[in-house]
Order: sequence, then C-alpha cells, then structure tokens
Amino acid sequence: MFSSVAHLARANPFNAPHLQLVQDGLAGPRSNPAGPPGPPRRSRKLAAASVEEYSCEYGSAKFYALCGFGGVLSCGLTHTAVVPLDLVKCRMQVDPQKYKGIFNGFSVTLKEDGVRGLAKGWAPTFIGYSMQGLCKFGFYEVFKVLYSNMLGEENAYLWRTSLYLAASASAEFFADIALAPMEAAKVRIQTQPGYANTLRDAAPKMYKEEGLKAFYKGVAPLWMRQIPYTMMKFACFERTVEALYKFVVPKPRSECSKPEQLVVTFVAGYIGVWKGLFARIIMIGTLTALQWFIYDSVKVYFRLPRPPPPEMPESLKKKLGYTE
Repeated sequence: MFSSVAHLARANPFNAPHLQLVQDGLAGPRSNPAGPPGPPRRSRKLAAASVEEYSCEYGSAKFYALCGFGGVLSCGLTHTAVVPLDLVKCRMQVDPQKYKGIFNGFSVTLKEDGVRGLAKGWAPTFIGYSMQGLCKFGFYEVFKVLYSNMLGEENAYLWRTSLYLAASASAEFFADIALAPMEAAKVRIQTQPGYANTLRDAAPKMYKEEGLKAFYKGVAPLWMRQIPYTMMKFACFERTVEALYKFVVPKPRSECSKPEQLVVTFVAGYIGVWKGLFARIIMIGTLTALQWFIYDSVKVYFRLPRPPPPEMPESLKKKLGYTE
C-alpha cells in the first residue's frame, strides 16, 4: 500500500515519496550511508499493479466528487435515522412544560400524532444533511490539500492539527449554508403544530410569508454550533487514527485488511467525541462513528486513494538530526 501511495505523494498533504519508501523498506541505505545496504527494492511491475487498484488520482476531480458522495450518504442516512429522537429533542427545547423528558416526549408524540408523527421532518432532514455532508466531507478534502500546499510539506506535518482545524472549519462554513434552508423547514414542521406536515407544504408557505430570509436567518446559529463541533470532530478523528496505528494496531495499515481498517475508522470516530454527558456520548458518539464508517466504506468501495497516517518528512528528520 505504501508503495502505491508513492506516485500520489506529490498531491498528498502529509507525506513525502522518499519517506514512504523508507517506511516501506525500499530506501536502502539512503538515511544511513555508512550502514549496511537495505532490503532490495520491489519490482516496478508490482508497484504498477498496486497503483492500478485505485480508481482515480488523489486530489483529482473524481476523487473529490466521490468523497462528496460519501458525505451525502454518511450524513444524510445517519441523521434521517435519528429523526424521531431529534423531533422529541426539539419539542422539549421549545415546550419543556409539555415535553418533560425523552420518554415523556415520545409518549406524548405517539398519543397525539401516532407512529407516523415520529417521522415528521424526515424529508428536509435527509435533503439538508445530505447537502451538508456533500460540502462537509468533499470540501474538507479540498481545503486539506489546498492549505497543505500553501504550508509546504514540512509545515503541513508540523502544523497538521491546525491544518485539520482550518480545513474542517472552512468546509463547515459552506456546509451550513447548504443545510440552513432545510433545517429551517424541519424546525417549523417539528415544533409548530398545524404549520405544515410536509416539506412540500412548509417551503412555499415560508417563502410566501418571509421570502428567502426565512430559509437563511438561522445560518449564523448553525455556524456557531456546527463549526466548533466539526473542527473537533475532524481533528480528533485524524489524530486518533494516527495514534491507533502507531500505538494500538499491531501492524502497519498497509498490512491491515480493508475490514480491519474500517474497524479502526469506526473506533477512531467514536473515541474522537468521548467527552461530555453520557447520553450525548451515546447519541453523538455513535452517530459520528457511523458517519466515518460509511464515509470510509464509500472510499473503499470506489477504490479511492487513502493515504496512510502522516509521518515526519525526511527533510525535517535531517533538520532535527534524526538521520545523518
């Protein structure tokens, strides 16, 4: 796997080609000229065969498009699955006297609206969070490459946590603009009895009453809520994956099967949000872990390049005196 990434490394924001070869045991005595010769290089045919396993180049338009599609599935499906819980939560926030708790909220909703009432708002939720996922994950990959190229190879490694934070914040800025109209419609459907039961009823009514402002007046609160969360979500995930492969997984990612890699993805997604109240941990932790699992599964299914965790560039190792 490392050798197959070598040809992609120029676009890879975290690794250098020669460092990948060192990691893969292909560099021979380069890092230590006085030492014994290293293991023989692999044949070009094997490297070429490995390269062909990818369906596109890292950082290509197809790569970004499929990452965006992975975001559509990961966010759209997971948020739609928890619509009943989200509905009760929103009603508890708007009318705490009537909806006194989670279980009481479900009981009141079932009594008044029946089982179908628990699905209110599913359409704007699915559309809105699909659009958010498209921008969140797709633009994250774009901004990660863009900012790393601006920083340069060494600074991209040294400041990689800041890079993750900046890339995810930039992506979420646009993701919330995409989400805001559907989120506004969803809230009206779920929290204003009698206003509208479906997106087809709510959207025209909102536009007639307030114009486009009705769909975007909630974007600022979305930014305040979602951007910090997304920054922590992506930065924690990236650093957790790096730590798991370094300290926990007993073999390099290149030697792990794809199912094993997906398990690491799920665990990293869960650990990355292991802070806060227990109930929120269960809901948000599981939701986030599933999102990363679905997103990475899309990458595996479409055979997208998945660079290994970042490692220190050889040039930086020399500057720090780690190699001669």
